Amino acid sequence: MFGLKSALIGLGALALSAGAVMAQDAAEGEEVFKKCRACHQVGETAKNAVGPKLNGLFGRKSGTVEGFNYSESNKNSGVTWDEATFAKYIADPKAFMPGNKMAFAGLKDEKDVKDITAFLKQFGADGKKK
Repeated sequence: MFGLKSALIGLGALALSAGAVMAQDAAEGEEVFKKCRACHQVGETAKNAVGPKLNGLFGRKSGTVEGFNYSESNKNSGVTWDEATFAKYIADPKAFMPGNKMAFAGLKDEKDVKDITAFLKQFGADGKKK
């Protein structure tokens, strides 16, 4: 009986440490964002480029950044960006939103997705860090 109890405690500790490893890390997300910089900008001086600026992404309706020419599928998707929709989109943009213009294979690593989410959530619509 003691062995089983010890094993269960050990598994619980392992699960807790795995959860800690999966925590969002904005600094790591800034590194992941380097993959996105060819097309997207964030921050107070961000401008639309090949892709729209990503300031204030979370809580914003898809296809609504002023001055960016979105695909019809993006404009009409009905998506409002939150962590769950962004995670699905960034993992496979073409599968999540067929017909969109984003030519990116996607982020497959769950930790990268969590980290880039933490990084992007720092920026308000004005580009200032919250």
